[in-house]
Amino acid sequence: MKFSKLTTTHGGRIALAAVPVGIAAAVLMGGVAQGQVPVSFAVSGSQFQISASQLEGTGFSQYAGVATDSEGGQHTVAIANIKSATLADLCQSVVTETPLGKVGVLIKAGGGDAPASASDLQIGMTGLKGDASFGNIRIGVDASTVGTEEKGTAGDFAQDADTVSIKGLQQTAWSTQASVFTLTGMSLELTDGSKGCF
Repeated sequence: MKFSKLTTTHGGRIALAAVPVGIAAAVLMGGVAQGQVPVSFAVSGSQFQISASQLEGTGFSQYAGVATDSEGGQHTVAIANIKSATLADLCQSVVTETPLGKVGVLIKAGGGDAPASASDLQIGMTGLKGDASFGNIRIGVDASTVGTEEKGTAGDFAQDADTVSIKGLQQTAWSTQASVFTLTGMSLELTDGSKGCF
C-alpha cells in the first residue's frame, strides 16, 4: 500500500534549535506551524497514546502539518516519517465517550525478543517524550529536500536523519499509518477508560 504525498502550505514555519545527540526526544516537536496535510483518511475526534520501551528506525524526517477530522476540524501536528522501525514493548491506547460512558481499547505487542515492526511509518503527533539519539542528523533543512520519500513544502523548516533511536517512547498522536505493521504477540483489551499506556 502506498500513501499519497503529504504536503504542507506556507502558512508558517517551525523554529527548532540545534541539539546534541541523546537529549530528550521532545526535540522532535520543536514547534509547529500551520499547514495542510492531505492524508488518506480523516482522523477521528480522539487522540491516542503510543509507548514503547525502545524504538529503532532508519530513514527519518519531521516537519509540520495539520490533520483534518471528519467534521472539518483541523489539528496541528508534527509529522514524523520513519522508513523502517522496530518497537519493543509496544502499547497503544485510546478512550472514547459512548452513551454507556467511557470505553477504552488497550493494544500491546512486541514483547520479549520479538519487537513489533513497521515499514513506511508515518505519525501525526502532538507530543513526544523519551531519550533520543540520531545518526547523521540535519536540522533546519528545507522540508521539500528531506531524505525520505514523503516530504513537506519548499521553504518550510524540517529535519532528517539516517537513523533514530528513542528509549522510553511516550507519544500522543492523531494518526499513525504504515505500509506494513507487524504486531507480534498482540493482545487487545477493552477497559473502562482508566487504563492507558502512560
